[in-house]
Amino acid sequence: MTRLGLYRAATPGVYCADKTTVRLDLDNEPQPDALLRLDESLGGQSRISEDDYLEGAPELIVEIAASTASYDLHDKLEVYRRHGVRDYLVWVVLEREFRWYVLKDGDYRQQEPDGAGCLSSGMFPGLRLDVEALLEGQMQQVLTTLQGGITSPEHQAFLKNLQRSQ
Repeated sequence: MTRLGLYRAATPGVYCADKTTVRLDLDNEPQPDALLRLDESLGGQSRISEDDYLEGAPELIVEIAASTASYDLHDKLEVYRRHGVRDYLVWVVLEREFRWYVLKDGDYRQQEPDGAGCLSSGMFPGLRLDVEALLEGQMQQVLTTLQGGITSPEHQAFLKNLQRSQ
């Protein structure tokens, strides 16, 4: 949550939440462990309903999966794909693995870590995760990697695009 909160703080128009009920349709109201969403006025897919629920697919959903890994990696993955969640990150705790899926052409593609061992958001430029550092509890390194993403040319271009959209 700290990592997502820091990204949100550096990116106006992006909102962060945890344990939020998301109304996707009449049969699907998951409560993901964490999410990032883009404000609807900036092209985001979700909105806050009159009764204070999140309706529609947020751009990024994070699940921490231990006993729920099978459900998170199959049923939820399919529901999120169908509803257009653009980034889906699952921390498979027992396998010490992160699976980051990016929606392309209607299907999820699982990312592989880059040369530095990082995974990155397809929707939120500069949102990077140093997988090994997080698994080893090296939070300063995790935050240093995020800071590098926030100061990257890609994130700066994203901020300019968001400002033009307002």
